[in-house]
Parts: sequence; C-alpha cells; structure tokens
Amino acid sequence: WVQEEAPDVLCLQETKCAAAAVPAELRELPGLPHQFWSSAKDRPGYSGVGLLARTQPLDVTYGIGEWPKNGQNRPKNGAKFPSLFVVCAYVPNAGRGLARLEPRLRFDAAFLRFLRALDARKPVLLCGDLNVAHGEIDLCHPKANRASAGFTPQEREGFTKLLDSGFVDSFRHLYPEARGAFTFWTYLGAARARNVGWRLDYAVVSRRLLGALCDCKIRNGVQGSDHCPITALLAV
Repeated sequence: WVQEEAPDVLCLQETKCAAAAVPAELRELPGLPHQFWSSAKDRPGYSGVGLLARTQPLDVTYGIGEWPKNGQNRPKNGAKFPSLFVVCAYVPNAGRGLARLEPRLRFDAAFLRFLRALDARKPVLLCGDLNVAHGEIDLCHPKANRASAGFTPQEREGFTKLLDSGFVDSFRHLYPEARGAFTFWTYLGAARARNVGWRLDYAVVSRRLLGALCDCKIRNGVQGSDHCPITALLAV
C-alpha cells in the first residue's frame, strides 16, 4: 500500500519497535530512504514513532523540549523542509478510568506551546494519532463516551485551543458534514465491520497553508491495524 500511495513523507505512530529492530521491509521501502525512528529511552519501542521521507530534511528534532522530563512518553519526530515543518506525533492516551488525564492535559499545553513556536518560524503540518475525537460527529457513540479517554471535555477543549491558535483540522475543514469518517476501531465486537469507530488521526495544518491544501483522505480500506492511514495532499 505504501508503494502504491507513494507519499513524500510517511508518518508512523505506536510502532512498538526500537530503532535498531525496525524490519528490513521498512528500512528498504523504495522511495523513502531518509528514516528517523524514536521511542522512550528506558522502554524501547514504547510510544514509538517513525518519519520516513523521500528527500533529506533540512533538520530533524525529537521530542518537544520541555516534556516529559523523564523520557517516558516521547511522542514526536519533527522534520524541517524548505516550505514547512512536518511533525509526526503520538499523543499520550488519558488511560483506562482517565488515570492519566492530568498528565495528558499537561502534555497538550506543552505541545501547543511547541507547535506555536514552530509556526512562528514556518508553516506546520502535524500528522498522527492525537488521541482525541474533537466533535460528536467524530465518533459513533458520543453520548455513551462523554467520560471516556479521548472524548472528555478537557481533551476536546485542548484540541479547540490548538485550532484557535491558528491551526486547521484539514479533513473537517474540507468535509464539515462527513459522518462515519473514522480512523480507529476497537478489535472487539466486529467494530470495524460495523463502522463503530472514532476519528483519532489527523492532518492539522497552519491556517496559512490552506491555500496549498488539496485534499485529506481517510484510507479506511487499508487493513493491518486497529487504525487506518490518512493522506494529506498539499501543493508545496
């Protein structure tokens, strides 16, 4: 599928694989020779992300500087290209019973500061599993999940603050009324076959990139995970 899609940049989250153990079929993907992998230092593969690029980035950074201090949840790779930053993010989950909600909210605030600092230098494309369904339209059963991780008022407000800071949810901008447009389905209860899902994966762009935004597609026919890929198309 990756070879057919032929992306200029491929962002992967929750790789569950330390950099040294990345399989050969990924290392040798045609057209994506520049690869940057990272995960928590003390737990190889934990919260892992990978950014693969067709052309060599001008610079690549890891983490968001101020968070976290202990290296437990290192969520992003950031690549600087001539016309924009591409940030690959795997945002922390609030956890079962919302046990990690407060750390998640602290992360959201720190991440927003980081993105705003990048945006002050150059436009940003943020890709990844952001672990939040922003609106009721973004999950199948909103009423039953108001106290569930990924749909609490606090997490949704965090995403609203991101949008209010000069960023745009590209899919919802292009398809404001699209229903059943999900990117995650639990493995339980044949949820994917019944399309009982959540939209947790995003391509968020700096508002000034809207003129370059051509499309954002949810590739829900692609199997192999409890998430499906999304594709952002920009003329930059």
